[in-house]
Amino acid sequence: MALESHSQILVEEKPSVRILTLNRPKQLNALSLNMVTRLLQLFLAYEVDPTVKLVILKGQGRAFCAGGDVSAVVRDIRLGKWRRSADFMSLEYTLNYVMATYCKAQISILNGIVMGGGAGVCVHGRFRIATENTVFAMPETALGLFPDVGASYFLSRLSGFFGEYVGLTGARLNGAEMLACGLATHFVPSTRLTALQADLCNVGSSDPVTFASTILDAYTQHTHPERQSAFCRQVLSSFFSFTLSTNIQGKFVSPVSYLAIYFSLCRLDVINRCFSRRTIEEIMSTLEIEATHKPDDWISATIGALKKASPASLKITLRSIREGRVQGVGQCLIRENRMVSHVMKGEISKDFMEGSRAILIDKDRNPKWEPRRLEDMKDIMVDKYFKRVEEEDGWEDLKLPPRKHLPASAIAKL
Repeated sequence: MALESHSQILVEEKPSVRILTLNRPKQLNALSLNMVTRLLQLFLAYEVDPTVKLVILKGQGRAFCAGGDVSAVVRDIRLGKWRRSADFMSLEYTLNYVMATYCKAQISILNGIVMGGGAGVCVHGRFRIATENTVFAMPETALGLFPDVGASYFLSRLSGFFGEYVGLTGARLNGAEMLACGLATHFVPSTRLTALQADLCNVGSSDPVTFASTILDAYTQHTHPERQSAFCRQVLSSFFSFTLSTNIQGKFVSPVSYLAIYFSLCRLDVINRCFSRRTIEEIMSTLEIEATHKPDDWISATIGALKKASPASLKITLRSIREGRVQGVGQCLIRENRMVSHVMKGEISKDFMEGSRAILIDKDRNPKWEPRRLEDMKDIMVDKYFKRVEEEDGWEDLKLPPRKHLPASAIAKL
């Protein structure tokens, strides 16, 4: 065994497996420029190395990865160097694209916090292993940002309008909920992770994906969330008919299908009814009508989360996810790169800087958004986020690396 340390990325070399550990535990493994650069270098090298069959990615400490290093991004913008921040985001999106189109199996072990940019370095991979310690969220609208790192691609692929709900509200999901909605592929108790990793390192077959899948299936626990958890309102209706038919016939029922039937009386219909609306204003109005007809703590909390979020962020997030429904992962990342460049530049709105001040720096949790009201965030302002940064010298659309001769299975994992 060889163990290589680049400080923020630990590399463990097994005969056919590489184990990469995000190693900034005090910062909850927030992605720095050094980490993104190193990960991209390693993933590209492993892809052409015939001795590497599997890549395992995990985090040190209580987080897998809590997102990008926002403090560094904010520092650059304050110094008038927003282009440097935008360049960092472009590099991160390139890493996301390589992972999304990777021809070898990436196994991400999500034994802790997974937020924002942390989702980008795992959800695009082949296998995502949740545990009882997993906490997932895309909290960007509370920061004056928007769910990026390809989120407009993977959130828009979730059942119904669940992706809009997760992206707009920043709702937190536990491991069982991630499994049920498809953001995770397996659920393994944390006490079994060491044994799981050891078994995965025994890969030697000519079909490592099938090998890994078989091992992971053997370790997966049939779990379900608590009755009052958020998932009680987020379960996937698309599994209902399948589950009912397999139960009736006495066949094996997968964890996802079991969860669907267990919570079949919960509130997915409310999410679909409200978050399918065309505008944020209509989503809010429909939620408020729901709250009037049937008072509910979850609906009240959902309305509260939307009211606290940046109006600008809410509007560009909804449009981004809707456009993502009909775009490939590469197109989504190129568009998100345009959007984040405008956010970093701060000419349309400076909500990202204000949100970062209120949530991360001063921590008064009282951001002063501008525009302050949804109705003041006009469509013409939203449109600007989706256009090229034409007036900026040297700015270019994200140029993704060519990915030749890839099997269809490498293009999308969700």
